[in-house]
Amino acid sequence: MESNGLAVGIDIGGTKVAAGVVDGSGNVIAELVRPTPGHDPRDVERLIAALVQDVAAEHQVVAVGVGAAGWMDLSGGTVLFSPHLAWRNEPLRNNLETLLRRPVTVVNDADAAAWGEFRFGAGRSEPRLVCITLGTGIGGAMVMDGRLERGRWGVAGEFGHQVIMPGGHRCACGNRGCWEQYASGNALGREARELAAANSPVAQRWLQAAGGVVDDITGAVVTEQAKRADPASVRLLEETGEWLGLGLANLAAALDPGVFVIGGGLCEAGELLLQPARHALQRNLTGRGFRPLADVRLAALGPKAGMIGAADLARAAAG
Repeated sequence: MESNGLAVGIDIGGTKVAAGVVDGSGNVIAELVRPTPGHDPRDVERLIAALVQDVAAEHQVVAVGVGAAGWMDLSGGTVLFSPHLAWRNEPLRNNLETLLRRPVTVVNDADAAAWGEFRFGAGRSEPRLVCITLGTGIGGAMVMDGRLERGRWGVAGEFGHQVIMPGGHRCACGNRGCWEQYASGNALGREARELAAANSPVAQRWLQAAGGVVDDITGAVVTEQAKRADPASVRLLEETGEWLGLGLANLAAALDPGVFVIGGGLCEAGELLLQPARHALQRNLTGRGFRPLADVRLAALGPKAGMIGAADLARAAAG
């Protein structure tokens, strides 16, 4: 685990693929980013191979780690399903090892980010942490007793789909009332758009920032206005934070982590989001007043967390 050998970390997204050479201290010493080449698995695999060859050309690399959105089998060899790419039971590890002729480790992107934060970021030295990523939806992963916990079938961490409001907003997963429908960037934007569509006077700053187009009001627009002390924006973020804290209280009751690490684009709001989340966690925690309260921290590694975590896991696997 403390090896100083260099490894390449790959972070596959719906719009871009990032590759970085990462040292044993979690530092990215070389990096390349390219657009994701459509949805064909072979095209993506060829791009990954080209990126690894290019970014590692001047470095002695011991292994390659790949973080991809989707469900992996427990062996890490097969992508069972990926929401952004046309991967269904895709033997990604074997395909990449054939192209690269070196060891490859494949992990879920949220697991990779959680591992990066555990090893080098906001969760460093905390053996039991839960990582929550707030973006379009809510992603999650957990490190328990110093190891990634992936569940019996390898698909643990779907925290965004805990039902927190029965009969509530319809979720893309098919259920109603999922947590990500109330505490994600998309949820924040939806609330603001509904107010704007109803011609609410509190929505004028959002409309102005979005060029007068209701559909262009996003969570990022609301966050930016909240940073400028717009009262309506601050209140919407407070409400989103309260939903976030309620979900964290549920997770604390089930998993009892020492730290919640919160990352993703919505965390640009910083304490405007986290302060109400902490209050809601404390207010809703089972056994409150008679048990320690988990810390809630902003992620420290930003968008490179997945790359750093994937590289570190690959380095450890290579021995």
